[in-house]
Amino acid sequence: MIGELVPYLAPIVVLLLILGSAIKILPEYARGVVFFLGRFQGVKGPGLMIIIPGIQQMVRVDLRVIVLDVPSQDVISKDNVTVRVNAVLYYRVVDPERAIIRVEDFNSATSQLAQTTLRSVLGKHDLDEMLSERDKLNADIQEIIDAQTEEWGIKVANVEIKHVDLNESMIRAIARQAEAERERRAKVIHAEGELQASKKLVEAADVMSRNSGSMQLRYLQTLADMSNTNSATIVFPLPMELMTTFLKQNKPVTPEKPEPEA
Repeated sequence: MIGELVPYLAPIVVLLLILGSAIKILPEYARGVVFFLGRFQGVKGPGLMIIIPGIQQMVRVDLRVIVLDVPSQDVISKDNVTVRVNAVLYYRVVDPERAIIRVEDFNSATSQLAQTTLRSVLGKHDLDEMLSERDKLNADIQEIIDAQTEEWGIKVANVEIKHVDLNESMIRAIARQAEAERERRAKVIHAEGELQASKKLVEAADVMSRNSGSMQLRYLQTLADMSNTNSATIVFPLPMELMTTFLKQNKPVTPEKPEPEA
């Protein structure tokens, strides 16, 4: 009985191998671009698929978001400062047909395009803009890459600049600039405070000049403030009117010169 089945074993094995290579299963996040004798036939999936070996070919395409780490790029800013910048790019395939037919390797092409776009966009901005306006730069880079990869069936979801590396001399120069800026702000704030204080003092003097008793109350308040400190100095307020009287009494009298006789 077994001897009778031996001639049929080889065809059965070949048939099983053909069926095994013909059956394809694609997950929900993948699609298959099918070619029939080299010509595009369609996009199939997900689920169970049967591909005729030797006649049909299938290329799998992942539709999930791909995270691409853009290598560090040497960038010369608009104000002639050399920096190293790296970024991360998030994109996904929205049209598997164009992603396979229009470009040889869409992953490599997107990576090279991201590197060149990163250098060209950042080279048009100053160093201060790179450090303070990252959201605007991210949006500009994303818009440029998305416009060029649309032909490949790729949608750029987001672009984020991760690091802007500076050399030590530039870091020290920025630190000195920041310190000088803080000192300038401190001086301006101090000057504004002095100006406001002088205006308030003028208003207070005007109010006190209208009522003589307010000056005496101010003397008492000053004495109360000084009594709170551990001081051995005794301060006694002396009215200016009394000092004026003493000064008039102690003023030397100038003798009158006799009139010349006629």
